[in-house]
Amino acid sequence: MRQKTTVTAVLVWTATAIFLFPIFWIMFTSVKTPVQAFQIPPVWFFRPTLENYVAVFRSQPFGHYFWNSATTAATSTIFSLTVGTAAAYSLARFRFRAQKSISFVIFLTRMVPPVVLLVPFFILFRNLNWTDTPAALAFSYTAFNLPFVIWLMWGFFKEIPYELEQAAMIDGASAFGAMVRITLPLARPGLAAASIFALMNAWNEFLFALVLTGPNAKTLPVGAAQFVTQDAILWGPVMAAGTMIMLPLILFTVLIQKHLVRGLTMGAIK
Repeated sequence: MRQKTTVTAVLVWTATAIFLFPIFWIMFTSVKTPVQAFQIPPVWFFRPTLENYVAVFRSQPFGHYFWNSATTAATSTIFSLTVGTAAAYSLARFRFRAQKSISFVIFLTRMVPPVVLLVPFFILFRNLNWTDTPAALAFSYTAFNLPFVIWLMWGFFKEIPYELEQAAMIDGASAFGAMVRITLPLARPGLAAASIFALMNAWNEFLFALVLTGPNAKTLPVGAAQFVTQDAILWGPVMAAGTMIMLPLILFTVLIQKHLVRGLTMGAIK
């Protein structure tokens, strides 16, 4: 038994190290000089430098790109969770005509590659005069995130007994109050997982941000890609930009993880 536990721990730590090594290498390279970054064998002991981060902000308005990414991703995540949670609750709790057809269409839209919708979205936003605006990106990301949020939250709502809401309504709560006070707290793990997915999808998206934006609404991934030129790849600024792109997501995931674990340890039976 002890040997099995030891083998499991070794495998888990090995998989964790393999997963975290690229992240470590990006951060590690971001504080190296250009000579140290290309040195073979790699330099493990050196004096860290922030010149790559200075070069990122000196060559581009990276603070503006960060603001665009933050507002776009936050808006998309909030709308996706609000609309997706309401739609998923309706599908899980009510019976109506064409329910199966709607569920199938939601599942089908999740299988459509986003690149297929690039040209229609571009024509739509051009007619609305929305090109090069954060609103266009927020709308696009919400459209992509909604099917997943609905599909995920639908599964969580179906696992929560409806009798709990009925008991709350017997005690005087309205149907909406029972959903807010009983069902949503129990679905907290799903909300945490859906928010992480929606935020990551909007924060890291590159193709739509490249095509639909210009100088005004450019986001972090597009700004970081400008360090890849025809003449050379500026690995130091690329790694520094990548580090700054990753850190907010890592922080958000760590904060949400507390609610995710707490939600998983709280159940209707308890």
